[in-house]
Amino acid sequence: MPDVEIKRKVRLSREEAAQRLIAIGNALADSSTTRLHFDGDSIQFTVADQVDWEFELEVEGNETELEIELKWSDASPAETTAAES
Repeated sequence: MPDVEIKRKVRLSREEAAQRLIAIGNALADSSTTRLHFDGDSIQFTVADQVDWEFELEVEGNETELEIELKWSDASPAETTAAES
């Protein structure tokens, strides 16, 4: 089980979804400490300089699902290298 997990599901207009994606992109580009504000909530977290990016598009019948996943390690590069050895 994760140490922390936050999930929110809401129905948005295409424009609202785009604005949220832009806000996430701007927050990531701005600094490693990222703060997001959605639906009256605020969350702050730190993003590593290197991230793993996964893009998935799935079409099944009349439903389309687009997933974008970013993953990173909070371990320092030296710790990551030592763990892989």
